[in-house]
Amino acid sequence: MKPIRLFAIGAAFTALSLLSLSSVQAKNVVEKKAYMFGFSASFNDSIVYFTNIQEVDSVWFSQKKNLLAGPNNYSSQLRDYCTNKLNQPHRTCIIVCDKQLKKVEKKYEKMKKMYSQNKNATYDVRFIAEEDFKFSTVDMSESKKE
Repeated sequence: MKPIRLFAIGAAFTALSLLSLSSVQAKNVVEKKAYMFGFSASFNDSIVYFTNIQEVDSVWFSQKKNLLAGPNNYSSQLRDYCTNKLNQPHRTCIIVCDKQLKKVEKKYEKMKKMYSQNKNATYDVRFIAEEDFKFSTVDMSESKKE
């Protein structure tokens, strides 16, 4: 399956997951740290961006499902960076996050390999340095939701 098609399926799955999570009022719990990276692509060009894996302090997870709480807040940080700093508006951005560094590294290498070593399509893979973009903590405590 082509990487863009896989990306589209993944984006649709993420959107459906977000919709289902928004209807459930699960309690959020904060973890001391988590690891995440971002990925940005557009259907209008072949440029894809990766952030490096970053350690983020005080990350909120849904206690019931053990998923990142408010992933759209983190992906919008990357989308805003692409729009304002890279002059690349209308990009689709996703975030991969986990409490364990090994799991994030495995997903990062898999995605990087899929886009940089694809023989059927050529992508212009670009990396965003941590000094240029850094995820900031989003407070998803219950008091902030109301």
